[in-house]
Amino acid sequence: MTNALSNSFSPILKWTSVAALSAAIVISIQASANGRGADTMPVEPALMTQHEKFKAVNASQVTPLTTPWTPASGFADLIEGVSPAVVHVATAGFIQNRSFSRQGRPDYQGISPRQREFLRRFGIPVPRQDDGERNDDMHSETDKKTKPLGIGSGFIISADGYVVTNHHVVDRADEIVVTLTDGTEYQAVIKGSDPKTDLALLKLNDAKGLPYVPWGNDRDSRVGDWVLAIGNPFGLGGSASTGIISAIGRDINAGPYDDFIQVDAAINRGNSGGPLFNMNGEVIGINSMIYSPSGGSVGIGFSIPASLAKGVISQLQNSGEVQRGWIGVTIGEVTEELASVFKRKNEQGALISQVLENSPAQKAGIKAGDIVLKFNGESIKEVRDLPKAVAQADIGQDHTVEVWRKGKKMKIKIVTEPYPSDSVASTSPDQDKPVAKVEKDADLGAEFAKLDTTNREKYKISEKVNGVLVVSVERKSLAEKNGLRPGDVIVQFGISNDVSKPEHITKAYKQAKKAGDDSIAVLINRRNGAGFLGFKLK
Repeated sequence: MTNALSNSFSPILKWTSVAALSAAIVISIQASANGRGADTMPVEPALMTQHEKFKAVNASQVTPLTTPWTPASGFADLIEGVSPAVVHVATAGFIQNRSFSRQGRPDYQGISPRQREFLRRFGIPVPRQDDGERNDDMHSETDKKTKPLGIGSGFIISADGYVVTNHHVVDRADEIVVTLTDGTEYQAVIKGSDPKTDLALLKLNDAKGLPYVPWGNDRDSRVGDWVLAIGNPFGLGGSASTGIISAIGRDINAGPYDDFIQVDAAINRGNSGGPLFNMNGEVIGINSMIYSPSGGSVGIGFSIPASLAKGVISQLQNSGEVQRGWIGVTIGEVTEELASVFKRKNEQGALISQVLENSPAQKAGIKAGDIVLKFNGESIKEVRDLPKAVAQADIGQDHTVEVWRKGKKMKIKIVTEPYPSDSVASTSPDQDKPVAKVEKDADLGAEFAKLDTTNREKYKISEKVNGVLVVSVERKSLAEKNGLRPGDVIVQFGISNDVSKPEHITKAYKQAKKAGDDSIAVLINRRNGAGFLGFKLK
């Protein structure tokens, strides 16, 4: 289950769960340790079969350490206390049996002798070579068997068996088996899963009196703090590793809500879904990805922060799905050039480049060109801060948005709505509309045309987009130097100059030159996505 997340990373970022090779990889985790709880409850007999140590922890939340911890004291007490709540997650799915060659022998693509030996060494079933003595005509429904998909880790958050793991660990799974540290196995069902944050919640069937760990507050953590990771790397069983927090709030372009904790504790494939503990035994993160040239740990691992996970997991537990707030805007970065145009002293904030029709933002009066500085009192320093703040906001409630408009700060009340699913298809164009006339602007070095049916179809421009089409751009022209491309639609030429005809652009350009402006903000729509350009006039 290896996944490349960003073209800007080379080598690649990889999921830390273990995927099936060509045939499969199955599972078996042992994470032996002790734990303790202040208030013990009746102990489940099935969990007592292997370790008497479970007597103190089975039916209670693992109690955070109360005595001061130092590196000199080691990690044994901490690991012993929390590891009973860390579990191994095995997944399987109904898959067509392996393909056969023309000679009637199985196709063992990708399974080398060394890989076979690796699978056997760790007790993982391996297809037999003599399985290939069958013919192609022996294919039947019996060839559709449950095949192991992969392995990962997780941790228990309640005595009745709710388990947190990663979405990519259980994605496409038809059968899930969760194994505790004493070897007890439970069948599990997916209570809910959220691909956008890569989180999933499982429920163990007929579970009660299990040890579980508490959530911690990752926002109290600092770069340099010690952390402990426990999981199931490479299917070897319960393994612990320690390190420090290397960075907080890391954006690795994995999704819209990136806010990872970066650690240098050893995290490998199979650690996915496992907990990241602080030194009080509290979960402050869920280990999810690694940066690696080879698939092994190089000291760069990423964990989903507990502050993000708790809200998602709570919704999954209550309703089985996640609802996020939505205001209906497209946003962009405030560059140095645009900050100057909008008379801002810094580049903080999220620049509104498009307001969707009938959206909460339109109803509230937010406009393209506004720069969002705060949402519900939370500062929006970078573009990615706004989606996270809106997504976590209560749906259907009033929220305060502070924006920068025309050189002044102003506050706007807005009511969030649930994030919509797929957008509706645009209406069919009118085939009888005439072709628009192309007009050239020599000063800008570009040709423009009004939007019509023909050029909308040619450039795949939505009927909802209005403005003037850029037909061509001359080499070394002012238009080219500022990044205009054929197919762009100019929506505004200047902060408040909406355009619908080519002559509107010419007029706005001459007005800006006459006013002595060095640059202006130009709002363009490119491939049905809107954004501002800092357009230099010289």
